[in-house]
Amino acid sequence: MLTPEQKNQFSEILEELGNTLDITETQYNAAVKSYEAVGNWLSKEDSVLAPYKPEILPQGSFMLGTMVKPESENDDLDIDLVCQLMGKHPNWTQEHLKQKVYAQLKAHDKYQDMLDDEGRRCWTLLYRQEAETEKEKYHMDILPSIVDSGYRIILEKVFSGTELKDIDKLAIRITDNQIENYSTETNHLEWLKSNPFGYGRWFYQQATLDFVKAFSINESIQPVPKYRKEKLPLQRVVQILKRHRDMMFQGDEHKSISIIITTLAAKSYKKETNIIDALLNVIAQMPYHIEERYAPEHGKKIKWIANPVNDEENFADKWADEPQKEKNFYLWMKRVNADIQNALGKRGVHLIQESLEIPFGKNTVTKAFSNYGENQLKKRENGALKMATGTGILGNVGSTVKGHNFHGK
Repeated sequence: MLTPEQKNQFSEILEELGNTLDITETQYNAAVKSYEAVGNWLSKEDSVLAPYKPEILPQGSFMLGTMVKPESENDDLDIDLVCQLMGKHPNWTQEHLKQKVYAQLKAHDKYQDMLDDEGRRCWTLLYRQEAETEKEKYHMDILPSIVDSGYRIILEKVFSGTELKDIDKLAIRITDNQIENYSTETNHLEWLKSNPFGYGRWFYQQATLDFVKAFSINESIQPVPKYRKEKLPLQRVVQILKRHRDMMFQGDEHKSISIIITTLAAKSYKKETNIIDALLNVIAQMPYHIEERYAPEHGKKIKWIANPVNDEENFADKWADEPQKEKNFYLWMKRVNADIQNALGKRGVHLIQESLEIPFGKNTVTKAFSNYGENQLKKRENGALKMATGTGILGNVGSTVKGHNFHGK
């Protein structure tokens, strides 16, 4: 059982770990500048897309505030974007829309060299090959989609409200080249439905603390969302879990996907106000939010992790055909619990640091503890650092630790 002083210490350490995992404001601004430029190009006056007012919006971890900087300099940031068109030409199928977006990107001197092979739903721009600095080590997945008139009004209304109403109205229609009607269906209401912004609204509802007034979830769905250094406990927990997953599986294609981790963490979170309480609870509760449902196509019950804004969508749909994915999820759950418990059992900052280096990456952890140490030094110099009686733990409770005085040396 952790004392309040120990909880406070671990929460401060994990907060610094989260800070270190964050992309920098420079990286963030570079990404925003890049996707704004893409949006401007797609909506250029002479573009065939221009009449439908293309708009680029961030989705996924970029919108949720849960992006994690790669441990290796050889890895890219993955930025997910939605390209929304307000309606379309009546004769366009999904294939037409996707190819029109491709053609407009291909017509740009820079983008034509950055385009990757066609994805199932997206076009990907590889910025790394153009990059000379860290700030441009990323690629952008651009999802073509159709929305109906008035969508932007509904979007802002739902995000600015205090209740989860009308989330289903945030659904968009997307292209998917593995769907049977990809090349034939012109009615966009018959295309595949997705709801990234409804999911984002649900996530922020789970994450937000009542007393955190400065945190506006409405800002998260703006074309240029504001960079935020401060994060809510649930956002930090998701970042920490994703980094542990990445370090454990090192690129294994059967690792748990981020949407599963994010969904189970958000369903498990109970509004804990410090990170260590939140992390311990989430790790303990995540498996209990996995259902079993009968799947006719498999003739048996399968594991089901429901999309919270579309109950019929199973984020674990690949587990039945690729059982290693399910096996790896439960192996990871055991490992992350063991690694956190191991760290909690250590006494002394040096030993805690050592215990976290393998699970979360030596470079990241070293930087996090360096920042933690600098913060403690500042507190000491300002007379705000205290030592808890009987534990020797430095923090906000106990006797004031006097600052060093080197006069006379």
